[in-house]
Amino acid sequence: MKYAYYPGCSLESTGKEYDISVRAAAESLGLELVELEDWNCCGATSAHSLDNHLALTLPARNLGIAEKTGLDVTAPCAACYNRMKTAEKALKGDPKLRAEINKETGKDYEGNAAVYSLLEVFAGDEMKKRIAERVTLKLEGLKVACYYGCLLTRPAKVTGYDRYEDPQNMDEIMSLIGAEPVDWYFKTECCGASFGVARASTVERLTAKIIEDARANGADCVVTACPLCMTNLEMRQGELNMPIFYFTELLALALGSEGIQKCFASHLVDVNSALDKVMR
Repeated sequence: MKYAYYPGCSLESTGKEYDISVRAAAESLGLELVELEDWNCCGATSAHSLDNHLALTLPARNLGIAEKTGLDVTAPCAACYNRMKTAEKALKGDPKLRAEINKETGKDYEGNAAVYSLLEVFAGDEMKKRIAERVTLKLEGLKVACYYGCLLTRPAKVTGYDRYEDPQNMDEIMSLIGAEPVDWYFKTECCGASFGVARASTVERLTAKIIEDARANGADCVVTACPLCMTNLEMRQGELNMPIFYFTELLALALGSEGIQKCFASHLVDVNSALDKVMR
């Protein structure tokens, strides 16, 4: 199994642990990730807030690079995935726009390379089978709140999620590695995203509600698939002391992937209270 891999900007900086754990889990599962050559920023929030054409052009260039490899592309970051998926849908549905943007980017994207979130890739039937077969450490006794955030499932007309308010694929992965996903109410609520810079107090309020609901429903930790969500949940939770993990960190841990332990030392919130439940 092989995908073009678009790490995006965050995974080379604040989300480095995500990139490390993604690659570690993929190697353990025999998933080949081919990083796109000369990829560029997808534009994220800034571009689509200011210039819709630019917001399509930036990810379209990456789609053109991916298409040249002959592979579908996966993006770990929820924001990157959402922007690339939006561009894919827009360009496939409008040949005139596609030709115009291809001229600007110098890439020939014809709509053949499809975009998948990393969560979708790991939750595919074949990958779930491999996960079940290759787990070496069952994370039994660990209760997790699977936090999808805004951009992995919405808008449904772009992402194709049929259960966009109650997605299940992260929950399924956690169950396969022995953890217990809790039922809770905030799994797709917004954490405040980039308002963490401009309006920290707003993000602190939103983050507190998310973590308090997770804890009220028995969670030992929150698990996410977005580097911006990870940053907000860790930095803006105040004194709540709730461990936050990328889903790939727990997946790599359960698979016995080499080098995963060093990721945990980089967390802003101590994760030992959660890890002690499974590292006995």
